[in-house]
Amino acid sequence: MSLTLEAALTFGVGQKPKFAILRFPGSNCDQDAFYVIRDVVGCPVEYVWHQDTGLAGFDVILIPGGFSYGDYLRTGAVARFAPIMDAVRLHADRGGLVMGICNGFQILCEAGMLPGALVRNVGCKFVCRHVRLRVENNDTPFTSTYRADELLQIPIAHGEGCYVCDADTERELNARKRVLFRYVDEYGMPASEGNPNGSQGNIAGIVNATFNIMGMMPHPERASEKILGSADGRGIFESMAAVAMDRLK
Repeated sequence: MSLTLEAALTFGVGQKPKFAILRFPGSNCDQDAFYVIRDVVGCPVEYVWHQDTGLAGFDVILIPGGFSYGDYLRTGAVARFAPIMDAVRLHADRGGLVMGICNGFQILCEAGMLPGALVRNVGCKFVCRHVRLRVENNDTPFTSTYRADELLQIPIAHGEGCYVCDADTERELNARKRVLFRYVDEYGMPASEGNPNGSQGNIAGIVNATFNIMGMMPHPERASEKILGSADGRGIFESMAAVAMDRLK
């Protein structure tokens, strides 16, 4: 009989996957992510400093939000050259899971690990509020606990979260179902009213061509328990943990 992730973790069945939370000067969502992995999902987790050069022993890598290196030049532009990023790339090349949230998404795009870029919000204003997301593809290591077209409420907090890419890239993302989340309105439609930053195609989160690197601007770690106003983001971390646990069998 197979067990759910929650049951397996509760009863200690199998080896638990180990998460790494990267820390850059200016990271400010690292502790939130750490708490979710340790106390909500129930997996071992450690911080990894930006000057470290190895990620041996980790199954999932999280790049949290914040303002890495003060967002000098542009968001993520300096962090892409951090020593730890070579290890992140090697981990991903071996098929390991990598997720970037907000500034982490920006870093992954700057590093060329995800296509496109994040630029200033339309209106050039910092936006901090809950938004509605629609799950575009639930057949991935990051979304398997959701239903297709499920609507989520997850907060955003960014000034440079407008996703842009060239037309060929957008066609590829759509054709291969690499857009995992879109901003939507109250009716679940990707209309301008539901797009908080002007992102092209209402794109809120994407995955790479091999479906093991994901970036998203909204903050699921801030929507992991009902006391926070929404627990809709918890499924992303549970999806990654379930996939990583299955690989350890």
